[in-house]
Amino acid sequence: MFSVLRRNVGRRGVRLLSSLAEPKEPVLRTAIPGPLSMAALDRLSQLQDTRAALFAGDYTKSVGNYIADADGNMLLDMYCQIASIPVGYNNPRLLQAAQSPEMATMLVNRPALGVFPSTEWSAVLEKAFMRVAPAGLDMVFTTAHGSDANELAFKAAFMHHAHKRRGARAWSDKELASVMDNQEPGAPDAAIVSFSHGFHGRTFGALSATRSKAIHKLDIPAFKSWPRVPFPQLQYPLDKFSAENAIEEKRCVDELERVLRTHPVPVAAIIVEPVQSEGGDRHASPEFFRAIRSITRELDVLMIVDEVQTGCGATGTFWAHEQWDLPEAPDMVTFSKKMQAAGFFHTRQLVPDQA
Repeated sequence: MFSVLRRNVGRRGVRLLSSLAEPKEPVLRTAIPGPLSMAALDRLSQLQDTRAALFAGDYTKSVGNYIADADGNMLLDMYCQIASIPVGYNNPRLLQAAQSPEMATMLVNRPALGVFPSTEWSAVLEKAFMRVAPAGLDMVFTTAHGSDANELAFKAAFMHHAHKRRGARAWSDKELASVMDNQEPGAPDAAIVSFSHGFHGRTFGALSATRSKAIHKLDIPAFKSWPRVPFPQLQYPLDKFSAENAIEEKRCVDELERVLRTHPVPVAAIIVEPVQSEGGDRHASPEFFRAIRSITRELDVLMIVDEVQTGCGATGTFWAHEQWDLPEAPDMVTFSKKMQAAGFFHTRQLVPDQA
């Protein structure tokens, strides 16, 4: 049984306690969506577009693996929202942490952490992030959400790439002037390579790297010089198609190398998911990812591993890429969702030389 302490505050601040218990099986009281859900969505539709909404959730009654709706239905949530709930709805320890004075102080004061970090921020980073940092990555940059994590990883890649091209000199007057018109040399042309069927978010840069569904990208301007390369389409069962799958993975690796060597726009980084989740539960072998790492290292292109979906223990190791046995760590690993926070781990070499 997954039981949780639920707290309600009365007029005089007296806390009333009750408990939630995870049901043994789903409970269906109405059709989905039920009348109360439809009424709630109708009200909401006056303020927001609700066409994608399936029902109205009741998060005061959701518990463990079960999500409650407005009509009292309890549904087994196989997807944990969108892979974003690590230990179930209304987890007691997370609820307790959310009510802590430390959390309240951070929420109320909304510190600009890059300019005014709190006295405790380094300890928070050590305890919350660096204790689970991927091997070889000794710094972390925190962000707001998964798309943001990938977006800022791209910016870090572009700044690193520009630094290599510019050398140690400071920005020129021409660079400082031209960038205000979105022109070179201040806004140099450079690219991020991503894989077919990959999903990296819906902000502008992340969306240009996303290749999963056309509906995500339609009508939105894109970085047109960012190339797409194929991700392996493996055949199953693996033991019966080992030869065919090896040929397929080599085809994709060869195409990646060809693009990195010949693309007319310089490539700053590639981004890849350990498992293409949004793109259809698509996998590749550790050998495939090791080959990617070898090529990117040889050609001096950064490798970003997008673990927004797979990170935080979803695949049997804390980070899915740990199972690849890479010869060298990726340059950046992005995270969000189940981590209940977002950002990217990176090497110290990616800290910009000018700020």
